[in-house]
Amino acid sequence: MTPVGWQYEDDASCGTVACARGRTSGVGADGEVQFAKSAYRAASEGVANHEIVRRVVVCANTVRKWRRSFPNWGVAGVGVIEPGRGRKPWLSEGTVAEAARITQHELPADGSTHWTTRTLGQRLGIGSDSVARIWQDHDLKPWKVEISNDPVFADKLVDVLGLYLTPPERAVVFSVDQKTPCQALDRTQPGLPLRPGRAGMMSHDHKRHGTTDLYAALNIATGKMLTDCRERHTAKDFVGFLCVIDRDVPAEWALHLVLDNRSAHKAPEVQAWLAHPKRRRFYIHFTPTISSRVNLVERWFKELTDKRLRRGTFNSVPALIGAVELWVVRWNDDLHPFVWHTPAADTIAKVRRGRVALAQLNSQTDH
Repeated sequence: MTPVGWQYEDDASCGTVACARGRTSGVGADGEVQFAKSAYRAASEGVANHEIVRRVVVCANTVRKWRRSFPNWGVAGVGVIEPGRGRKPWLSEGTVAEAARITQHELPADGSTHWTTRTLGQRLGIGSDSVARIWQDHDLKPWKVEISNDPVFADKLVDVLGLYLTPPERAVVFSVDQKTPCQALDRTQPGLPLRPGRAGMMSHDHKRHGTTDLYAALNIATGKMLTDCRERHTAKDFVGFLCVIDRDVPAEWALHLVLDNRSAHKAPEVQAWLAHPKRRRFYIHFTPTISSRVNLVERWFKELTDKRLRRGTFNSVPALIGAVELWVVRWNDDLHPFVWHTPAADTIAKVRRGRVALAQLNSQTDH
């Protein structure tokens, strides 16, 4: 006979949930609800507790708790902490709201441009970990304020991402930029090698032997790299690198170059070189201002820095250039093209929300 209060309507989504043997903790709220639905349906059919435990694979105390709460709360009561139970708040009332308010509407008294977890924790008398959790819960990121103010941001972004996602036919798309400066650093003492249980070590101080400017062009379709190291990064040097690109690509192919807004890229010498009738196949596409991450070659620079430069030792600039060139050769032997996935509309929406939030913050702080 069905116990009173256990009339439970079945539906297609309430089938018995198979799970690993164990308690429901750790399966998430949705998983616990599914377990409870299976238990409720079985109880409405008159199944005993020990049989429900066997079917749903939960402990007997959990089944008894569900049965006690069902008459008053139904399925909505699953996973809800009863009044007076559970972990007590570790922060005084109003601290969370105050932390969120200060983060968004006030600046530190020492003149800093934004709050850190430690400075805000000192202001409120709480730990930095607590501040970090509050920011995470409220989706606050005060260290990120760099928003492009380019009036034609959307047009430039759609133009560049269009090249990445749907490149034109009979054309080669290059992401072009320069890494300046690359330093030839030599450690004052030899580093200790990697051993079991201990990471490799290097001295904190170094000797600088000079710098070089690395020009790089990433073929979006294949991942092939064209590079050139130069002493400076003037407009004349940039024109020299454009000549490298021009010689590498067959004359019958158009060239689309994605560039940032560095002044050397727009200098009169560059404009005069591009205006020559022999360079009609060059098409220049500029990224929005303060949007260097849109340039895919920046992702390759990260690979170069992490895998060759940061932990490398170079006793001269030629040694640095030789190491970079060798790394590029090996990269081109095993190509890894980078693929852009984020639609332009998503990025444009984020920038618009950021502009609104920044405008509100500036107006409230009189900045």
